Amino acid sequence: MVKISPRPFDPWVEVREYQDAAQMAGKFGATNLFVGTMRDFNEGDDVVGMTLEYYPGMTERALENIVREAGERWPIIDALVVHRVGDIRPGEPIVLVAVWTSHRGDAFDAARHIMEALKSRAPFWKKELLKAKGERWVAHNTDGYLKGE
Repeated sequence: MVKISPRPFDPWVEVREYQDAAQMAGKFGATNLFVGTMRDFNEGDDVVGMTLEYYPGMTERALENIVREAGERWPIIDALVVHRVGDIRPGEPIVLVAVWTSHRGDAFDAARHIMEALKSRAPFWKKELLKAKGERWVAHNTDGYLKGE
């Protein structure tokens, strides 16, 4: 399932409610969760907020394709992606990726694949509100590893 959320969400509530609604109890051996939150810095600047834009319909399809691709590579029982749009503040969750599988290795690998593909291929546009310099569009996403930030 893919969900775009214009309002703040609680990742733990999202996972619990999804598992309950899907009646998944006893059907999986591993769950991997990734929660990405907005940080208050980027590219050496203090960031006090961000507006995250998307293209309705196109963005959901891109995310669904990414999850489907992961399901073709790993034996996923189920997956959930929740992504924020709109105005976001530091500390708020931006993205949740949850993957349920029979075994932990598949859960870890599939969730990582979904998250990395999402960061590089999903059509989202970010405009940061900087503490000192006004606004700027984010030209590219980080690759997921600290590199001197």
